[in-house]
Amino acid sequence: MPRPVFPQNVIAVIWDFDKTLIPGYMQKPLFRHFDIDPATFWEEVDHLEQWYRSRGSDLIATDTLYLNHILTYVRAGRMAGLSNELLRELGAEIEFYAGMPHFMDMLRKHIEAEPRFADHQVRVEHYIVSSGLRQMILGSAVAPYVEFVWGCEFTEEVAPPGYLEATQPRLFTPGERQIEQLIYTIDNTTKTRAIFEINKGTNKIPHIDVNAKIAHEDRRVPFQNMVYVADGPSDVPVFSIVNQNGGKTYAVYRPGSEAEFQQVDRLLQQGRIQAYGPADYREGSQTAMWITHAVERIAARIVRDRERALAERLGRPPTHLDDED
Repeated sequence: MPRPVFPQNVIAVIWDFDKTLIPGYMQKPLFRHFDIDPATFWEEVDHLEQWYRSRGSDLIATDTLYLNHILTYVRAGRMAGLSNELLRELGAEIEFYAGMPHFMDMLRKHIEAEPRFADHQVRVEHYIVSSGLRQMILGSAVAPYVEFVWGCEFTEEVAPPGYLEATQPRLFTPGERQIEQLIYTIDNTTKTRAIFEINKGTNKIPHIDVNAKIAHEDRRVPFQNMVYVADGPSDVPVFSIVNQNGGKTYAVYRPGSEAEFQQVDRLLQQGRIQAYGPADYREGSQTAMWITHAVERIAARIVRDRERALAERLGRPPTHLDDED
């Protein structure tokens, strides 16, 4: 019997970011730093599709329009000097919902401390998949507790025509660096690609192509070992994939928000999620308990599957024969 590529003893808890781990949008410190009115910026973003269509454009990626609008502000001098380094620094100002990021660390240690799980090296890995700004997330308080972050990335240095023949790298003077182009984007649909990268182990072994045909028993994190936590309808594509393949799905809403409560309740009524609760991750809260129990159930099933597989491989132990035989 061929040996499996991965032991499949990893539980992936996958988090959306905006309105899931934090009350609003991560760009708040960015706008504050440059003295830009957030309401004005987002109102402009909301009208960009109409603006471009009125000028002859037909296909418009609405989920990522805000990224190009940030670049427009940079070029116009409204965000002059915005660099990846500054984005990381501003990420440190992001405020999280109660219990975060301590809950991530607690959940990981809770599973590691259970002897039965430890015997099979069952462990928890946290991931963030966001259509927000990756550098801000990497600079935030949650970064030390996550295995990997998918998010949108800018580059400060653009390859010019003839760059292959260039002999000297571009030298930046102090303060000259600022973002110039988008180099990676995540939207509400392409979030699913990140889920498959976790599933197949592409994030751990880059030469495994995410589109490669890989048997389910050879994938690093089976979908049934995943818990996906997010806040709304934009996460339906990922909710669907995780649900259809035996994973756990949970939606959160801002405590006290009737509108957000109704939104996640509709997701439950539509069968998009398995449960929901307030975005409160403190020990003993409904949400913390639901996620903890979901992870415990997955861990217990991993142990059962591994013990059953071990018994099947080893076979039944020999027994003594009766004297009459």
